[in-house]
Amino acid sequence: MTRLVLSTLAALSLLVAAGCTTTEKRAGTGAAVGAGTGALVAAATGNNVAGGALIGGAAGALIGAATTPGMCRYRDAQGRIYEAPC
Repeated sequence: MTRLVLSTLAALSLLVAAGCTTTEKRAGTGAAVGAGTGALVAAATGNNVAGGALIGGAAGALIGAATTPGMCRYRDAQGRIYEAPC
């Protein structure tokens, strides 16, 4: 079970590093922190660790994406996409 949690956290950390926009990075970080916290809480209460990591990861991703400061994506005249305050 510990191996599953560690491999899940390792995969999530790769997703965090792969995020392109601020929102994606915050969602990835939230997912990683949420999964770790969910797994720890589940282990401490004697519940299913994988289920706790899954629920915590999903909640963390949603909260991380929702709390992104007001940045929007724009496209310039050459078609390049960039982020700037809304």
